Amino acid sequence: MIRFYFHPTPNPAKVSLFLEETGLPYEVVPVDTSKGEQHLAAFRAVNPNGKLPAIVDTEGPGGREARVFDSTAILLYLAEKTGNLLGTSEDRPELLSWLAFLGTGLGPFSGQAVHFQFAAPEGLDYARNRYRREAERHYQVLEDHLAGRDVIVGDSFTIADISAWGWIDRASRVLKGDGDPLAAYPNIKRWFAAIDSRPAVARARAVGQDHEFKKVQDEEARRHLFPSNYPPAA
Repeated sequence: MIRFYFHPTPNPAKVSLFLEETGLPYEVVPVDTSKGEQHLAAFRAVNPNGKLPAIVDTEGPGGREARVFDSTAILLYLAEKTGNLLGTSEDRPELLSWLAFLGTGLGPFSGQAVHFQFAAPEGLDYARNRYRREAERHYQVLEDHLAGRDVIVGDSFTIADISAWGWIDRASRVLKGDGDPLAAYPNIKRWFAAIDSRPAVARARAVGQDHEFKKVQDEEARRHLFPSNYPPAA
């Protein structure tokens, strides 16, 4: 059984899609980041970094419980555990390269673009422009790569596609103000439509919907979500 620590944001969505694609048994453990539950000691024991997603595999290596945190690490771990969605052995170098690109480039820069366009105070035009343009640059790298391709790595759907789907699904926020945010990226748009039509995607989108997460972004929520913006408690 996989205990899946979840909040409805792009990185946990990747793990939701993997679990639904493979049918691996799991239970959802909601962690409401706007209420600060990611900072509680019980969760920090699972992920010392206090971020979502994280999992605990009750039947990890050697039959012992194993914690895994960071969406890229979780996707790799679960793919290797099940033997699913890894592509071929010949695909391994490309798979690792694209997972690193997505996990350290497209994802984080997309997240910062969203933050500076929606959450940061006025007067930070340099930062807002930098992260928006870098997100666009990462989109273009993926756009060029997908020319003439149906999937990111090899000839089959893999965890690289799952990893990219999680953040491309939020293109309307990353590329704020564009009515059709993927219009400038026709290869990504074609690829995304194909991925998004998979039956497991609808099931992945339903994960956590039975839990009422806090949606109001008040001062309390901002302190929980962006603690480094505030002085430490005395």
